[in-house]
Amino acid sequence: MKKIVTFGEILLRLSTERHLRFSQATNFNATYGGGEFNVAVSLANFGMETEFVTRLPRNDIGDCALQEIRKYKVGTDHIKFGGDRLGIYFLETGAGVRGSKVVYDRENSAIATIELGSIDWKTVFADAKWFHWSGVTPALSSNAAAVCLEAVKAAHELGLTISSDLNYRSKLWKYGKEPKDIMPPLLQYSHILLGDLDTAFFMTGQEKKDPNYQDTVSLPKIYDQLFNSFPNLKFAATTLRYSISASHQKIGGILYDGTSIYNAETREVTPVIDRVGSGDAFMGGLIYSLIKNPQEKQEAIDFATAACCLKHTISGDYNLATIEEITQLAAGNTSGKVSR
Repeated sequence: MKKIVTFGEILLRLSTERHLRFSQATNFNATYGGGEFNVAVSLANFGMETEFVTRLPRNDIGDCALQEIRKYKVGTDHIKFGGDRLGIYFLETGAGVRGSKVVYDRENSAIATIELGSIDWKTVFADAKWFHWSGVTPALSSNAAAVCLEAVKAAHELGLTISSDLNYRSKLWKYGKEPKDIMPPLLQYSHILLGDLDTAFFMTGQEKKDPNYQDTVSLPKIYDQLFNSFPNLKFAATTLRYSISASHQKIGGILYDGTSIYNAETREVTPVIDRVGSGDAFMGGLIYSLIKNPQEKQEAIDFATAACCLKHTISGDYNLATIEEITQLAAGNTSGKVSR
C-alpha cells in the first residue's frame, strides 16, 4: 500500500493543568502536536502507512520530537535536521464561558528557516499516493511558504492526491505577506479542501461571503465559486462548529463534490476535554474514508465528523479514537457506556 505524506511543523505544546490561567500556572504539561503531524497520527492510528516531513533542530528537544513521531508509528525517513530551535505553543485551556488561549513562540524555528531545495520531493513521493498540507506552514515564513509550494508542485507532477486544510491563524501571518498573496498558487493543485467558506474566500482574496449552511439550495452555488477558482478541486468540506461554551460544543459537517451536498448529523459534545486538534481529526477521518471508500461520500462525512467529535474528549493534540469507536458514533451510538 502506498503511503500518505504530510508536511509541516511539530511543536512542543506547553499547557496549563486543570484549566488554570497562565498567571496561575507553576508548571506546564509538556506534550507535542501540530496540524499536519496530528493528521499523520490519526491515519497511522487507523492502520495506514504515513510519513511526516519536517525539519528539526539537532539538539535534545529535536531528539525528543523525533522520538514522539516514531512513537505513533509515523515514518521519519525524510526528516531534515538544522535550525536552532523547535517551535513552541502555550495553551491555556478554557472552561465554561472562558475560552482557551494560545500563545505562539515559533519565530525562527527550524521549519521557519527551511531552505528551498533542501528536500528531494521526488524521492519523498516516490512511494506515496497522497500529500497533505495546511495553511499553517505557509503562514510561518516566506521560506516555509516557498518549500510548501515546491512540495505541492512535485506532488501534482507525480500524480498524487493533494489535500489542504486552510487552518487560518491570524497570529502567524507576520512576515509581511497576507494569505491572499500566498494561498491561491498553493491551492491551484488541491483536490480536497477543508475550511469554512468565508475563510476560504478571505484567504484567497475573493469577495467575502456569509454562507447559510442550512440552505441546501444556495450553498452549492457558493461552493461552486471555489471549484471555479481551483480547477483540480474534487471535494470541499466544512466542519460546522456551534460553540455553546468552551465546555459545550455542537459539531456537524458538510461535504460537497461539485454536484451534491452531504450533511453529517450535528452532535452535542459536552464536557469538552480538549478541542485543540479537532479539525485535524476531521481531516484525518475524511482522508481515511475517501481512500477506503471513495464513492461513499455520506459515509466519509459521517466518519470525519464523528472523528472530530471524539477528539474533543481526548487530551492532547492527537485523535486516538479507534475506527470502531468512530464508526459506532457515526452510526448513532452516543451512550458512552463502559466497554466490558
